Amino acid sequence: MNQMNDRIAGVMIGTAVGDALGAGYEFGSASLGPDGPHMIGGGLGNFAPGEWTDDTTMAWCVLDAAAQHGGLASEAALDAVARNFREWYDSRPPDIGTQTRAVLAAGGPRPTSAGLRQASAEFAAGRARSAGNGSLMCTAPVAVAHLGEPGEIVRAATAVSELTHADPLAAQACVLWSLAIDRAVRDGVLDVRSGLEWFDDDEVRDYWAGAIDEAEQGPPSHFVKNAWAVGALQAAWSAIHHTPVPADDPSRHATQALATAIAIGNDTDTVAAIAGGLLGARWGASAFPAQWRGMLHGYPGLTGERLEELAHAVSA
Repeated sequence: MNQMNDRIAGVMIGTAVGDALGAGYEFGSASLGPDGPHMIGGGLGNFAPGEWTDDTTMAWCVLDAAAQHGGLASEAALDAVARNFREWYDSRPPDIGTQTRAVLAAGGPRPTSAGLRQASAEFAAGRARSAGNGSLMCTAPVAVAHLGEPGEIVRAATAVSELTHADPLAAQACVLWSLAIDRAVRDGVLDVRSGLEWFDDDEVRDYWAGAIDEAEQGPPSHFVKNAWAVGALQAAWSAIHHTPVPADDPSRHATQALATAIAIGNDTDTVAAIAGGLLGARWGASAFPAQWRGMLHGYPGLTGERLEELAHAVSA
């Protein structure tokens, strides 16, 4: 596999590895030992070792819709995302975010993207804080579907986020992370700041520049309030930024940064899934241990190998 294809596959494999690795430690479900995280399973959903949670499942819902419709630019593609979300909801998943659950329930049994956007907006109305991390955790496929098309990435990341999370902060986080993944895949660079130029509003741009500054000043352990989009982005980026790149084997940065992300605590599967998508985009699927990759599985009865195949198909 050439380097570019490895990085494309790495977006989804990194997401799934981070998710499955972090699942067992979510909100203190298990203690992190001195030798780092392992694929122990368990967690809030009593997952099997190597089984991904709602983070990768929702990312698959987006990836599958992109595969069906040649990207995420059309309303038909967004309708497919909405249907995938609802089918998963109807399967009675063991772990689903409170906000996502409420929006998908309100969207009805045969939701359209317009219907989900309305349900999402109604959920957010009157709530001071509705920028949960549930859309950021599944934004990685947006970059895969629109590599090298930053304008399309901005539009698609915003549109997918708004299906479940109407708060603009959630969409802005998705835009920044999706653009960072695009750059990592194409240029081999880890840079979450490159997306700031796509915000027209100076206040929005300054807000996120400040949030990134905080993440880089660290330490990562500061970002324990990571169940919301801003805190999750800060936690994931701080873990990546503060984990040194080994001189002898730079690709080991992927697994070491995931260990840093999980050590932060609280929403460990989501923070690690977010971080994993960007780390995989930079270092490739091959940067993650073959044993971990071989253990990956989850809704809807897929393996990690199938995630790779879909990522390549969507990016072609």
